[in-house]
Amino acid sequence: MSEFRRTEDLRRRLPELLELEDLTHQARGVGEVKLEEEIQMGRQSFPVYSFAFGAEDPKLPRIAFIGGVHGLERIGTNLAISYLKTLLELMQWDMGIQHLLTRCRIYFYPLVNPAGMFSLTRSNPNGVDLMRNAPIDAESKPNILFIGGHRLSPKLPWFRGRHDGPMEKESVALLTFLRREIFQAPFSITLDLHSGFGLVDRVWFPYAYSKKPFERIDLMYALKRRLDRSLPNHYYLMEPQSSQYITHGDFWDYAYLEHREKYPEHTLLPLTLEMGSWLWIKKNPRQIFSSLGIFNPMIPHRLQRTLRRHLALLDFLVRAAVSHGNWASPELLTSDHATRKGQILWFERKSL
Repeated sequence: MSEFRRTEDLRRRLPELLELEDLTHQARGVGEVKLEEEIQMGRQSFPVYSFAFGAEDPKLPRIAFIGGVHGLERIGTNLAISYLKTLLELMQWDMGIQHLLTRCRIYFYPLVNPAGMFSLTRSNPNGVDLMRNAPIDAESKPNILFIGGHRLSPKLPWFRGRHDGPMEKESVALLTFLRREIFQAPFSITLDLHSGFGLVDRVWFPYAYSKKPFERIDLMYALKRRLDRSLPNHYYLMEPQSSQYITHGDFWDYAYLEHREKYPEHTLLPLTLEMGSWLWIKKNPRQIFSSLGIFNPMIPHRLQRTLRRHLALLDFLVRAAVSHGNWASPELLTSDHATRKGQILWFERKSL
């Protein structure tokens, strides 16, 4: 095992990792902590952790919260840590949470790209954008130059990696985690926490490589209905990612397609929370001159407000996973014409 050194530079530039290190000690008493990978950069080693709580029965639903894929988007890791700390506290005294955890397993993978976050870069230390790194090409030409992924140079953002090269260690570690912990469950949800697109908070679902409808559009529509009714004042726009732009190498498209091929009888709903960081810039325009300010709330009270605002969504998704039989049964989806309504809403652009 490489050496993890608590340097002053690390405390200043990556406090999130030090906080996770401290949480590993607290979590081991009530759950499971695994070292998924170690990322070496110079003399420093950056550990990548996963946390797991609740029932180990593989037949029960599972949900995973992932953050820190892009090093500049610290708010995703902050949100994962915030919910992790909330869960650790509630597990000590809340009978509702204690009962819920007998019916599901909850995972946290809070910091996929620690070296990128330390270096203040979107990419990993090799200059690769981990969300463009999967070996899958878009079915049509990406509609926004460079953003859809390219192989020109790691010095440019959105670099996919070399042609026919292996996936990056961070990507492989996350995929290995999903194969081991998520894929074999009959029903599972993943939520990848990002920021940086637009003035609206979006919940994206596949696909990013294609404009074709997601196979489980019926479940996505049913989930949207439940979200609208359960959190009637929410701010989220739920949509396929392709409605905004097409990309090469999307990690979640690749993971989902592998899951569908190997476990066709199981259900995986891969979601991405794309927090609208332009809202923070609009309220504090000076942030645009900071690489972190483009993607994160920089004023403390706005950071706190953001963390509070999204915890309700994470809690809703846990409940949705546990109780999926009450909203996602084939009989309910058929009687509600969920597939057709999802098609109309997201691909024919009609209101319902």
